[in-house]
Amino acid sequence: MAAETHDEVSAEPSPLISFGVAMRALSGEAESGDEFLVKSSGRGILVAALDGLGHGPEATRAARLGRAILEAHAEESVLSLVGRCHAGLARTRGVAMSLALLHAHENSMTWSGVGNVEGVLLAGENSGRCRREWLMLRGGVVGYQLPPLRAAALPIRSGDLLIFCTDGIATGFLEDVEASDPPQAIADQILARHGKRTDDALVLVARYLGTSA
Repeated sequence: MAAETHDEVSAEPSPLISFGVAMRALSGEAESGDEFLVKSSGRGILVAALDGLGHGPEATRAARLGRAILEAHAEESVLSLVGRCHAGLARTRGVAMSLALLHAHENSMTWSGVGNVEGVLLAGENSGRCRREWLMLRGGVVGYQLPPLRAAALPIRSGDLLIFCTDGIATGFLEDVEASDPPQAIADQILARHGKRTDDALVLVARYLGTSA
């Protein structure tokens, strides 16, 4: 399953990103236990990927509940959102989760991750920089065992690329990625080349476009 590319726009001057998603369920399962969210709020643009533990209906239920909590409280800080999800998922299998809040008017991003949803920020193709920042993940399970939480803040520029991959994507997924390609094309390529057949898989790719006047 692949989602179309979208633009997320809020109040003028409008923060703007484009994003693409590629995902598939484990063979034999009706639905995936991986979920994602991209949502604008007064605070910025929230980008998140969630992986319900295991696979099947219970993993799907946990991931969807986590997504619903994030969507309902998208105006809160990254760490507050993780805490809310931890409390709300206490009677589920729990999830691994990585999320980022893009502050478009400040050209900055705050992100955090618990579990094994990998995150990486790539410098834009025309930025003149060679930059690759990996999200530092904290061991644990949101809804079951939450580690001491930390969020990191990074500067971002127009053209920078944020990628989240659940553990259904093999390591080395940045091989052959062309940062100038459309986000949907990048997501589709990563899933096709690096998606495992032994788990649900999801790739979320978001390009920061800065602010439009």
